[in-house]
Amino acid sequence: MKWWIQLRGDFLAAVTFYTSIPIPVSEILDFQRVARLAPLLGIMIGGILALIDAECNYLSMPNLTRSAFIVGIGIAITGGLHLDGAMDTADGLAVQDPQRRLSVMTDSATGAFGAMVACVIILLKTTALTDIHHHRWLLLMAACGWGRWGQQVAIFAYPYLKPTGKGAFHKAAITNYQDLLPGLLLLLGLSGLQILLDKDILLAIAMVFAGSVLAVLTGAWFNYKLGGHTGDTYGAVVEWTEALFLCVMTVF
Repeated sequence: MKWWIQLRGDFLAAVTFYTSIPIPVSEILDFQRVARLAPLLGIMIGGILALIDAECNYLSMPNLTRSAFIVGIGIAITGGLHLDGAMDTADGLAVQDPQRRLSVMTDSATGAFGAMVACVIILLKTTALTDIHHHRWLLLMAACGWGRWGQQVAIFAYPYLKPTGKGAFHKAAITNYQDLLPGLLLLLGLSGLQILLDKDILLAIAMVFAGSVLAVLTGAWFNYKLGGHTGDTYGAVVEWTEALFLCVMTVF
């Protein structure tokens, strides 16, 4: 199979798996390698949000309303996949007995801690975006990209805790550090774009430092609490990295 045909198939599979965007395809999609394209897909999602944000700004929508709208659109585009994982992870971590945490996380019912975490994440993203007045398009793309690169790091670095599940095949897709490099280089290039456009080296360095550190530390924290990762914690890494990254960027 030609590489570009496989890449096209992997991209369509990644869009289908990670988003609610309808993709009309006739062939059977293979989801085994979708994790490799997660940062690229994140940047694309951030780009869609940036375009919608620019249109809302053109229509003179107030900043707070616009920020809340963009956060809501982000949840809609992903179908709440990652936010649901963050909620399930919070419910699991709230259980004192470590042996019961995974069973609680697989329960489809949302508990009080999951609901509270969802509110906190949405509130952090909304308020952070409200405080960001410049380079919103770039920071939206960077946040979505670093969040999904953090997912790749968690997949590679830590054991998967379930024999089956939606996230189980991700482990076979990210097998060594070289699988992390394309996403990392893509995000470095995104930061370099900021230098070319505005010559703002400080912001570019801050984006790389904050994004990479938060992406790594978030996954490490969940591994420390659970002894590994699941599909739910992969989603939690995405959501918390995005939210914390935007909060840090308000400083700049």
